[in-house]
Amino acid sequence: MKLDILVFGAHPDDAELGAGATIAKEVASGKKVGVVDLTRGELGTRGSAEIRDQEAAVSAKILGLSVRENMRFADGFFVNDKKHQMAVIKMIRKYRPEIVLCNAIDDRHIDHGKGSSLVSDACFLSGLLKIETSLDGEKQEQWRPKMVYHYIQWKNIKPDFVIDVSGFIDKKVESIKAYGSQFYDSNSDEPKTPISSQNFLDSVTYRARDLGRLIGVEHAEGFTAERQVAVSNLDNLI
Repeated sequence: MKLDILVFGAHPDDAELGAGATIAKEVASGKKVGVVDLTRGELGTRGSAEIRDQEAAVSAKILGLSVRENMRFADGFFVNDKKHQMAVIKMIRKYRPEIVLCNAIDDRHIDHGKGSSLVSDACFLSGLLKIETSLDGEKQEQWRPKMVYHYIQWKNIKPDFVIDVSGFIDKKVESIKAYGSQFYDSNSDEPKTPISSQNFLDSVTYRARDLGRLIGVEHAEGFTAERQVAVSNLDNLI
């Protein structure tokens, strides 16, 4: 299956938190969007890997994803080396996306920065003819996505561009709340974490509203780019 957009996240829920509204908007426009989670989030303080698997599947349906896979790398301990790069290259060549979205370049959780560099490097390497991979016994053709963008996570990194996601913030919040084990629940007796507070859950909306305010729309999501951002003409600017 060829995808228009492939979104990578170090953990289940990274894609939703960073780009959930953008994903929902692209799906609504007819784009084929998939998510690949690098780990099962098994080191998370709350819940379990099995619960996160179930939550990720529910969230995928909410967002209308064409596919969702988990690479089962070691949470907290995967590295950006040849072994992991080759595994990601296989995934990129499998789905042949035009655009890749991935973790923030720098963030509070160490896996986010590692995931960012791993996916970015793999996107480049995937386009090299002499790197040979196979899937299900068949040789894969090289493929390099046209664009690699990084969504914003815990840190308030200044975006290189923002996307108007007005009308899709509720879908984003719904997809995040699918991870009931991880986020605010007044009835939960599990340990508190930096992302389990009401304030964190509220921040999803108020960050989007603030970015929207800056560009004159209701809600927006921000991204950073690895190369100069360009538009075809002035009419593309809002």
